[in-house]
Amino acid sequence: MYLSPRHAEIIQMAKDHGRVLVEELATHFNVTPQTIRKDLNDLCDQRLLSRIHGGALFPSGIENMEYEARRKIAADEKEAIGHAAARLIPDNASLFINIGTTTESVSKALLDHNGLMVITNNINVANRMRIYPSIEVVIAGGVVRGSDGGVVGEAAVDFIRQFKVDYAVIGASAIDHDGALLDFDFREVKVAQAIIANARHVILVSDQTKFERTAPVRIGHLSQVNTFITDRCDIPSVRKICQEAEVQLIETSLT
Repeated sequence: MYLSPRHAEIIQMAKDHGRVLVEELATHFNVTPQTIRKDLNDLCDQRLLSRIHGGALFPSGIENMEYEARRKIAADEKEAIGHAAARLIPDNASLFINIGTTTESVSKALLDHNGLMVITNNINVANRMRIYPSIEVVIAGGVVRGSDGGVVGEAAVDFIRQFKVDYAVIGASAIDHDGALLDFDFREVKVAQAIIANARHVILVSDQTKFERTAPVRIGHLSQVNTFITDRCDIPSVRKICQEAEVQLIETSLT
């Protein structure tokens, strides 16, 4: 299929950064926002991008985007979510932290805590927290995914099942409007399910772009968590699930 030079550059920018915004693209190309909106609509019609409010995402479906690109998506929102989660976790607590860029933001916000025992299948989290003497880091064994440093597989699942912790901090690659929590790798899903089953209080951390995505493997359901922290939730069905299942919903954009 033929792509104009501007369309090709927009796709490359979305691939590099995870998402593109109308106003930023209009400035970059020195064209009107209306022109960019038409560009994005055309690219979304061709299934080359996925539309979100104010811009577009690099598409997802059966394949996740690169970890570094995901780190750049909604970085400020993830930082705020991380601090909100850290405020719920007291000193001297035990907790699981699983793989993900938003859970990694939580680990950054926990660095000034004391007496934590952190069990993780996330090499990025372990490497960040290991140098802090007030935090004990325990890392799961298993198969290391080269793409993102996640430790997955049956060995990791068996390892997680040895513990019963105070808190679990989990993420999801996508959240369906029916409350299904979704991921791309069935091996990681098994680890996440073990984490949920072996924590007294489960904290789900996800920015609102996860409502715009899809993934093929089911982790569980929103009703299984105790607290859901996001930057914003405009999905009525998701809000209803939180209310009916008594899930604490924290929206950082409103605090």
